[in-house]
Amino acid sequence: MSNPRNGDTKPPCLPRNGLVKIPTQPNGLGSASITKGTPAVKNRLCQPSSVDLPIPSLASPLSLATLASVSSPPGASLRLPGSPSERQLAVDEKILNRLFWYFSACEKCVLAQVCKAWRRVLYQPKFWVGLTPVLHTKELYNVLPGGEKEFISLQGFAVRGFDGFCLVGVSDLDICEFIDNYPLSKKGVKSMSLKRSTITDAGLEVMLEQMQGVVRLELSGCNDFTEAGLWSSLNARITALSVSDCINVADDAIAAISQLLPNLTELNLQAYHVTDTALAYFTAKQGYTTHTLRLNSCWEITNHGVVNMVHSLPNLSVLSLSGCSKVTDDGVELVAENLRKLRSLDLSWCPRITDMALEYIACDLHKLEELVLDRCVRITDTGLSYLSTMSSLRSLYLRWCCQVQDFGLKHLLGMGSLRLLSLAGCPLLTTTGLSGLVQLQELEELELTNCPGATPELFKYFSQHLPCCMVIE
Repeated sequence: MSNPRNGDTKPPCLPRNGLVKIPTQPNGLGSASITKGTPAVKNRLCQPSSVDLPIPSLASPLSLATLASVSSPPGASLRLPGSPSERQLAVDEKILNRLFWYFSACEKCVLAQVCKAWRRVLYQPKFWVGLTPVLHTKELYNVLPGGEKEFISLQGFAVRGFDGFCLVGVSDLDICEFIDNYPLSKKGVKSMSLKRSTITDAGLEVMLEQMQGVVRLELSGCNDFTEAGLWSSLNARITALSVSDCINVADDAIAAISQLLPNLTELNLQAYHVTDTALAYFTAKQGYTTHTLRLNSCWEITNHGVVNMVHSLPNLSVLSLSGCSKVTDDGVELVAENLRKLRSLDLSWCPRITDMALEYIACDLHKLEELVLDRCVRITDTGLSYLSTMSSLRSLYLRWCCQVQDFGLKHLLGMGSLRLLSLAGCPLLTTTGLSGLVQLQELEELELTNCPGATPELFKYFSQHLPCCMVIE
């Protein structure tokens, strides 16, 4: 987009590692990234919302590309090409309100800079629901001519009604500045994520005390707060907590969480020093309210910890033991017998899991819809035969299960409920075995990345016989 003041060309708004970079704007919007708040297992970022409305057509030559290439000085009215009726069509708010649903967050950021009329429409909160701005510490300040730093204006975010933020690399002072400068910080922010930040116990306490609306909290790569900080700052209003790669988190942190968060519905934990003892701390109230527990790479947890967990949290519907490498088939048997409400189970990177665990799952977890078995290297075709009896299973991940062969795939062909199947990195599958998957006519997504048997001819065959399935090569 050209700048008439200096003739320079402004770079377009392009995705960066799944994030969206917002160019600095003269209205004090500042720069940031926006990422869509979807489950990590999907990681589909900045996808356009879809509505059952036809896309209004703009009469030629007044195309969207033409409009986006036009710029005007700040405060001036935009002069659009074309006839008066075409120009009127381009700023008709009724049409724009329908049209803009079809663009990604990245595209909306660019289109909002075309003219005031477009910005007025695009800055409605409805276009930004489910998106989280990502603010890096270096982007929080403008450098003044005298070399002093000034905190950026966050008014543009407030107008769009953002109720969640991700702050990266921030300190206690940066967080205080954010609270003071974001108009909705005290009551309007529901979700806060701090990543690779130097927040201390004092900063965490101030943030949760001042931001009374926060009910979802994420702390990732924050190594300066301690377990004492959790005891002094956690508030009963928090319903979802995620803690990962924080070196000071161990069993006492779980004790603080269990005692101070009676309304907890979701806990995501990646902590290398948490032991079996911690999983016995959960209270009876949390046993009733908590439905999601993800224990990722908790290396010290064994089957004894699983015993504590299934008795403390009997109402779980989502459970991840990904990377809990000491859990065995016996631990999975405990899960299957006691957590009958499970709809999603992740056992990826559990090298001690065998076909026997899959038999327990198939026999007892009749409501299971998603099963993740990535890198479970001891699973064979026999295990898949057990899973073939599960009529509720919709998503099955078998990435890098190196013993799965064509014969095992035959067991899956009768699973009419399957909508997603991942076989990425399975080295023993052949083109012949994979071609049989065309019998799964209800399949919506098939991942075959790094499969030696996935040839160009096979993908062409799938395009003809599975036309409604997205095949990931």
